[in-house]
Amino acid sequence: MKAILAITCLSVLALASPAEAKGCIKGAIVGGVAGHMAGHGKLGAAAGCAVGHHEANKQNPNNSNAQAPSGQK
Repeated sequence: MKAILAITCLSVLALASPAEAKGCIKGAIVGGVAGHMAGHGKLGAAAGCAVGHHEANKQNPNNSNAQAPSGQK
C-alpha cells in the first residue's frame, strides 16, 4: 500500500510542476530507494531531490557562450 501511495505522489508531483522539479523527481526516486535500503526512505528521497535539482541546474563548462572568437581576417 505504501508503494502505491509513493508512486501516486511522485506521479502527481511530476505532472504538477515539471519546470520547477528539474532533476528532483529522478533524484528523489534514487535517494528514496537508497534511503529505503538504509531504513530512512523519506530522508533519502528529500536529500535525493535536493541533490538532483542541484545537479540539473549546474552549468556545463563546455557550453559557455564566452568563447574566444575564431581567427577571422
